[in-house]
Amino acid sequence: MMAGIVAKHLPRYNNTVPQATVIWNTLYFNKKNYATASKPSSGKKNIVYIDGVRTPFLMAYTDYSKLIAHDLARESLVNLQKKTSIPKEAIDYVVYGTVIQEVKTSNIAREALLAAGYSEHTPGHTVTMACISSNMAITTGVGLINSGVYDTIVAGGVEFMSDVPIRHSRAMRSLMLKANKAKTPMQKLGLLASIRGKHFVPDLPAVAEFSTNETMGHSGDRLAAAFNVSREEQDDYALRSHTLAAQAHQNGHLTDMIPIVVPGVKEAVSKDNGVRVSTKETLAKLKPAFVKPYGTVTAANASFLSDGASAGLIMTEEKAKQLGLKPKAYIREFTYVSQDPKDQLLLGPAYAIPKVLDKAGLTLKDIGVWEVHEAFAAQILANLKALDSDFFAQKYLNRSQKVGVPDLAKWNSWGGSLSIGHPFAATGIRLTTHAANRMIKENQQFSLIAACAAGGQGVGMILERHPDAKL
Repeated sequence: MMAGIVAKHLPRYNNTVPQATVIWNTLYFNKKNYATASKPSSGKKNIVYIDGVRTPFLMAYTDYSKLIAHDLARESLVNLQKKTSIPKEAIDYVVYGTVIQEVKTSNIAREALLAAGYSEHTPGHTVTMACISSNMAITTGVGLINSGVYDTIVAGGVEFMSDVPIRHSRAMRSLMLKANKAKTPMQKLGLLASIRGKHFVPDLPAVAEFSTNETMGHSGDRLAAAFNVSREEQDDYALRSHTLAAQAHQNGHLTDMIPIVVPGVKEAVSKDNGVRVSTKETLAKLKPAFVKPYGTVTAANASFLSDGASAGLIMTEEKAKQLGLKPKAYIREFTYVSQDPKDQLLLGPAYAIPKVLDKAGLTLKDIGVWEVHEAFAAQILANLKALDSDFFAQKYLNRSQKVGVPDLAKWNSWGGSLSIGHPFAATGIRLTTHAANRMIKENQQFSLIAACAAGGQGVGMILERHPDAKL
């Protein structure tokens, strides 16, 4: 099924984006011996990931459609506290990620923590970094802990695509603002008389890059063409993702999901509803979704608009011992990368993976668990080919030779965003929790999390299994 994923060279990949800068650092612990060190000499603390939860990820316009993002964020916070049994007053700070903000709850971190019954004295703020927003929430928490400001932080993310804000046109907004300042009836009548049909055309949101005015789907098709990723390879990868996600559901591996009672829905929502195990023949019949009629990205080999929320608990190892909590993993290293937002929009993992491995003093073979965000099958396959290309390594990574190919038997073995769903800002926590749980389940020491994001950005994170970790 996965034959042909990795190319030995990239004859068609000839764009001219600037060379990436690779920063070589020596980590504060010796390779493969992190947990044995008492305290890092650089002053960094041993920060642990206790556990994470998420609502089931649902396709937009389904069972969550009458809720708002605030409802899902609240549920994730309530259930994280229940699952970990940490006293609510022990939470020092909450950081939440979101991409498409609801104006009424613009600082959704603070609004959701109050609704979840956390202390009114617990501060919270909201971050946004596209699809890696909850990764940014986690690492913001890591920074606050390392700085000595706080010990215990909840990081999370939420996205609600069933009801995105739709604005009036700018011309209509301008009229409304002027009307609000109009003092006399004649002034108001004059403004009414100036209204034309074009004023009523709404300003619709789009999943598109501001800098290029191009949708991610078009970028996925461009990567497929540049890296010689065939339609068959994409469909095979999508089928793999859905098959593994279905197996993970059936085998009870996705213990991060918590049932949600939704008003008006007969039964509690207890599982992701986007998993579809189809056949190669059925997938091959679908038409291109973006570049028509010659594109290779379809509705089946792309992630879908999703609703969902997630939350994870991080703290110092010392604090975990004081509270009697059993951590699942250490958060060892992380890095953010950025590159050309047009030709390399979705290549964040190809840049972040070698960089974070170098920071940690690890190699591909040291990683026992891979959790990598699947925006499109084309994006995943292009990143894999980039990692296995001497040309890409020399031209864009400032490396003498290729990074290599991760062990695909350890890659997204519980499915990924193509099948589980991708509520933009909630995916980072999902990746982190799955990585922690898989290390325990599969008896592995290190996991690597990577994702691409809008703006040509990306993240790489390294977790290490905690010696006391249990599912």
